[in-house]
This record gives sequence, structure tokens and C-alpha cells, in this order.
Amino acid sequence: MKLSFATLLLVTLVLTSFFIPTIIADSDFCDSKCNVRCSKASAHDRCLKYCGICCAECNCVPSGTFGNKDECPCYRDKKNSKGGPKCP
Repeated sequence: MKLSFATLLLVTLVLTSFFIPTIIADSDFCDSKCNVRCSKASAHDRCLKYCGICCAECNCVPSGTFGNKDECPCYRDKKNSKGGPKCP
């Protein structure tokens, strides 16, 4: 009984961990922070897309519309396939 309960608990925790980034990505936190971050971007839709991806992975978005990436090292250090910055 104890072993089956422990197994069920472990499986539940593992499955839940896969859905947490999705929940954060759809949250008002990421939406509001990325709207501010991308408000002056010329490619607004693309900026919102990548900002949302970075916010979901890093759980933070630097303040302002440009720069300030030292506030969020994870956001700052993400790179695209060409080695450039991934996050706007």
C-alpha cells in the first residue's frame, strides 16, 4: 500500500512539472510584463512571442522596453541557434 502510494505521488509530481511552464506562459504575469517590454518594438508580434517563451522558461522579464537584462540573468543568457540573444 505504501509503495503504490509513493509511486503514485512520484508520477503525479513528474507529470505536474511538465505543465508548470505552460501555466506560467499563459499567466497574466508574462502577458503584462511582455506587453510592457515589447510596447516599442517594431516587430511587436515576434517580440511578444519570444518574450513569452523566455518568460515561461525564466519566470522573469527585465523592466523597461530595452536593456536592463542584468535583472534577469536567465533571460539575458538565452541564445538563439545563431548564437545571438533569444530574448528581446
